[in-house]
Amino acid sequence: MDLRLGPEAAAPNPGWPALLFWGVSILSCSTSPASPLPSLVPRVRTSYNLGRTFLGLDKCNACIGTSICKKFFKEEIRFDNSLASDLELPPDYLPSYSANYSDDSKTWRPVEIFRLVSKEQNEISDRRICASASAPKTCSIERILRKTGRFQKWLQAKRLTLDLVQGLPSPFLRCPSQRLLDRVVRRYAEVADAGSIFMDHFTDRDKLRLLYTLAVNAHPILLQIFPGAEGWPLPKYLGSCGRFLVSTSTRPLEEFYGAPPDQAADLAYQLLGVLESLRSNDLNYFFYFTHVDAAMFGIFSNGHLFIRDASALGVIDKQEGSQAAPRTGENQDIFSCLVSGCQAQLLPSCNNVPDKQNVVLVCQQLLPQLLQGKFPSPVQVEIDSALALCRQGIHPDSEVLGAASRLKDILRPLRTCDPRFAYRYPDCKYDDRF
Repeated sequence: MDLRLGPEAAAPNPGWPALLFWGVSILSCSTSPASPLPSLVPRVRTSYNLGRTFLGLDKCNACIGTSICKKFFKEEIRFDNSLASDLELPPDYLPSYSANYSDDSKTWRPVEIFRLVSKEQNEISDRRICASASAPKTCSIERILRKTGRFQKWLQAKRLTLDLVQGLPSPFLRCPSQRLLDRVVRRYAEVADAGSIFMDHFTDRDKLRLLYTLAVNAHPILLQIFPGAEGWPLPKYLGSCGRFLVSTSTRPLEEFYGAPPDQAADLAYQLLGVLESLRSNDLNYFFYFTHVDAAMFGIFSNGHLFIRDASALGVIDKQEGSQAAPRTGENQDIFSCLVSGCQAQLLPSCNNVPDKQNVVLVCQQLLPQLLQGKFPSPVQVEIDSALALCRQGIHPDSEVLGAASRLKDILRPLRTCDPRFAYRYPDCKYDDRF
């Protein structure tokens, strides 16, 4: 039985006792009563129906077998009782929910469950999917997506090639290379890792999940193929499916605009370092932001800064070369319209994205909020001078990048070495590199 779109999809059901309830298929997806939880992770006895609101695919078994579904049903993701008031709200009301996460059911850490698209985009997406098949406004999303021409090509494909992703709106796929797409297949965490660039080990459901994620928001894919454990400025991938993602709990950068000078200097220094790694790295990929805001960057409890939201991140392959995915009408389909308009977009060539782009955006939008008026006059004058230059997109790349480098040199000695910066303490006491 398919879940139908309607107000009842989000309505609370006080008869169910669980952390989560996915009553969305003929397979039973409701959680059952469990043994008492640790005192630090208390049970919330309230209804919470994710339904298609978060998944986007209207059958619960669309996510069965994924790492995140296993976590929910092993009760290794639990909502804290301080969220009781939030959980009484319809599940499409908030952009994220706080929870606790465990790898062994013994040690817990805070996480957040994020939606990958907004409530409004959810509703628009559902209507477009139904309309694309001339179906009533209530329809089986998964059934319609499976019948599309694009997905039929995916079913026949042995390898993820450029033609299979043409027309998808994600900046990640704006300038794809075959090397990048092969990395997606090899690193995709929701299938058994065969270490192959071919998709022979993908089931039909695996292919639909991957295509849907690439079409909705590529952030979870970036976390998988460029993991923080390998030095990339991204958090650990904890799991995702459909329209939601579980991510490490952090504080957004905007909460630190009022930070004391030494902390502001440390965060700005880290931010400039992140931009350097996006521009120059061992794999020869150039990562560029299409836009930035403070919510895109987060800070761990140890003071370490990273990219919290990579949905606006494009990737250009400097080793193999990237081909701009055509935006002509023949490449537009329902997967092109899940989160944005279906009109073809006029975008600059992949060869015209300047090396300075990230620096200019950050110097315009973020660094002034962190650094203005924080330091004694001589130092503040130097900082303001560097900011004034690095925010000017009309200057050559070399001048903008040089100003960012000077700013980083100014900020380095303004950082202090103490336990607040646990990501580099106590190493900073013994090694100047930290």
